[in-house]
Amino acid sequence: MFVMELTYTAPVEAVEDELDAHIAWLDGYYASGVFLASGRKVPREGGIILAAGVSRAEVERIAAEDPFTVAGVCEYRITEFIATKTSSDLATVRENPGA
Repeated sequence: MFVMELTYTAPVEAVEDELDAHIAWLDGYYASGVFLASGRKVPREGGIILAAGVSRAEVERIAAEDPFTVAGVCEYRITEFIATKTSSDLATVRENPGA
């Protein structure tokens, strides 16, 4: 599983200009089952996306095609982790590294 942390590199007004395209991009990855949750950081300096079911190379490619990245208004920091314990709602993405 991956934590995709976005940090804005441009004023929020520039981010807002790309928001509709970013939301459409998010919707596509929710529909494919890759994205599990997303939202703005507080304070509003970026956002967080939880992603699963893809490789690190794929998640890096996904981040590179985000309209925010293409427009140069954010940078990504991607952290991979092993989700060994989850809520029942996320049981399908739970991992067992010793199995």
